[in-house]
Amino acid sequence: MPELPEVETYRRFIDELALHVPIGAVQVLDAHVLTVPETVLRTSLVGHHFTGSRRIGKNLFLLLNDPPGAALTLHFGMTGDVAAYRDDHDRPRFVRVELVLADGLRIGFIDPRKFGRVGLTADITGFLEAKKIGPDALDDLSLAHLTAALGRRKNALLKSALLDQRLTAGLGNWIVDEVLFQARLHPARRCGELTTAEITRLHAAVGLVLRTAVAAEARYRDFPVDFLIHAREWEDAPAGASTTHCPRHPKTEIQKHYVGGRATYWCARCQPAPVGWVAEEGM
Repeated sequence: MPELPEVETYRRFIDELALHVPIGAVQVLDAHVLTVPETVLRTSLVGHHFTGSRRIGKNLFLLLNDPPGAALTLHFGMTGDVAAYRDDHDRPRFVRVELVLADGLRIGFIDPRKFGRVGLTADITGFLEAKKIGPDALDDLSLAHLTAALGRRKNALLKSALLDQRLTAGLGNWIVDEVLFQARLHPARRCGELTTAEITRLHAAVGLVLRTAVAAEARYRDFPVDFLIHAREWEDAPAGASTTHCPRHPKTEIQKHYVGGRATYWCARCQPAPVGWVAEEGM
């Protein structure tokens, strides 16, 4: 699933290719992904251009030159991606919406499983408020906000709280596992049990993991070998990375259980379980 690092990579890719270039045509190959009528999308885009972009969590906004404040909205669902090409022959499979730029380049919104969404908004702030999307985990998450938000979820499991896009936007399943590994916190800890020092560690880990992932353009093989990500059964782990044992403690096997209904990885030595915790059965 595209998470914050992937969407940030998509944003930079589109910025490099499509800003300030007039949109000559819009091809809708599958209207299932649209949140606005096809005619409205086409009228709003053709003849206009993008002046910039914003990413809030997993949501990408491509800012339009007119009217002020308007934006094309992209959410990539479980399998979304973007591609650039110049003709039908080179169009990737599963392109659902295609923007044809005046210079001949095409930008395709790819989505094999069709859980992504393409739409429009006249007000990004209003869009975020309506969907109850919290501050961006990379750029806008302050220690004060994180502390207060966790304090309002005293009985929630830590992993479940961090996955809630209302708390902060952009943290997905593998990112939260990595953040908790770096912060040395068990995913089944209760939010209300965290100390000030642990929350400070958690906040620092969010920044570390996201900055690392963005710098690597979400290519998992390029992550440091001491990251937990390599235990998640990726096929392209770097040489020297362990896929079964803790990178800090080579004799300790990585645990995999369900926490809050989500498959979760952690190190039992680095991240001791709460007293009395019982692992959930597989889903």
